[in-house]
Parts: sequence; structure tokens; C-alpha cells
Amino acid sequence: MTLGGATDGDSWRARKAYGRRLENFEISRGADLPQDPVISFGPEDLRGVVASHNDALVVTATIANYDMARILIDNGSSVNILFKSTLDQMKMEGFEFEPISTPLYGFAGHDIPPLGQIVLPLSLGHEPWWVTKMTIFTVVDTPSSYNGILGRLALQDFRAVASTYHQKLKFPVGKVVGVLCGD
Repeated sequence: MTLGGATDGDSWRARKAYGRRLENFEISRGADLPQDPVISFGPEDLRGVVASHNDALVVTATIANYDMARILIDNGSSVNILFKSTLDQMKMEGFEFEPISTPLYGFAGHDIPPLGQIVLPLSLGHEPWWVTKMTIFTVVDTPSSYNGILGRLALQDFRAVASTYHQKLKFPVGKVVGVLCGD
């Protein structure tokens, strides 16, 4: 689980404003709510999954037109993370990071200062059921066995539901449910 980052602002003033917005938020009566298809998991979702596993949900997704394997789905993480080594492999040079100063905690047992944030297109799923959204990634320069981490920000933005037991990530694509299987 990763905590911190600039998810609700990179200053005390921004975080207070975010808290006030949450206090004033009122759920609408259904007309403004997305009409997503029902997402569920059943026995058919266990086909191809080894019984009695303890595996994390690790998927392949497309980030900035680059098929990227070893992306950890972590609904405990408050930010989406890309590692500098991953950006180097993607040859993502010339991009400037939006500076942030809020460190990440719980990541490696100590605080990690981020290099900044970058906004890139993230695509989940496969033709014809895939969806792409511009996604904020916090970039860190630390070793990892993963290329990236998708946290609550991306999961909520895609309205995705993860099941480590079924090794699947499901998300609405129009009126159908897209599926991304764990690697």
C-alpha cells in the first residue's frame, strides 16, 4: 500500500479545499449517475486460474501506446505510479514532470520523494472492449519488480473492480463489461 502523493493537492491549502469539496458533495438522485453494466465475478471467471493461489493481480496494459507488462493492481495505493526506469525503457524523454513535493509513504519502508507527475493515456482491455483515459502517474526513481502500479485513482476513474481471487480486473465499456486477466 502506498500513501501520500498529491492526490488531493500538494499543499495544505489544496488539501483543505479538497476536504471542503468532499463535505459539500451531495449524491444526485440517479439521473447524473453513470448507468454502468453490472460487474460480477462467478465460477466461469476461475477458468485458467490455479486453485489455492496467493497471487497479486498483475496485468498488461497500454500506456502511451506502449504495451506494458507487470503492472500491479493495488486498490490500497492512493496514487498511480510509474518508475523512472520504466519511462526510460519507453523512451519517454523530453517530457517534463509537474513538480510535486508530497512524499510517498509505505512504499519501501520509508518515504520516497517523487520526481513529479506526468499525464499519459492509459488503455485497459482488448479490442473491441477497451477504454482509454488520460491518467495521472506519480514518477519515482526506486527499484521495483513492477513497471507500474495502478492505484485507487485509476480504478475509480475507470470504475474498475479487481478480484485477486479470480485474477481479473473488470470495468465498464459502454454497456458491456471489459475484462483484463492477470498475467
